Amino acid sequence: MADENQKDGAGASPPIDAEAIRTLARLLDETGLSEIEVEHAGARLRVARAMPAAAPAYPSHLPEFAAASAAVLTPATLDPALHPGAVASPMVGTAYRAPEPGARPFVEVGSVVKAGDVLLIIEAMKTMNQVPAPRSGTVVQILFEDGQPVEFGEPLAIIE
Repeated sequence: MADENQKDGAGASPPIDAEAIRTLARLLDETGLSEIEVEHAGARLRVARAMPAAAPAYPSHLPEFAAASAAVLTPATLDPALHPGAVASPMVGTAYRAPEPGARPFVEVGSVVKAGDVLLIIEAMKTMNQVPAPRSGTVVQILFEDGQPVEFGEPLAIIE
């Protein structure tokens, strides 16, 4: 979406148009989509109906986003795989949150873990492989569904 008031500055972020946020929110309502993301002139704008379990921190110099609860700015730096607390899958397989069906999950969002605590298991070639916490901290996001196939290097959880 073009904003005629934007000025191209060296290294400057383009201003975010609050009307663009409203337009995208209306588009969500009209189409029944749960989220929509657009990129223009190096700025990425994502509008979603529901917020993730742990919302990432956003730049405080964007006051219009604080007022628009349905709008979320997601620059490439907020990609879960790039988060410093991301726990990546060590292998290809099927990820499980609990040791067996119906059992309590190893961790939940908000769980405090120590380095080495089991976060999940990955079944690969009929073998159950425990995935330990690489660091101590609090689990702020779980990025997979129980029983979901995962790829090597795919972010599975975020520990802060």
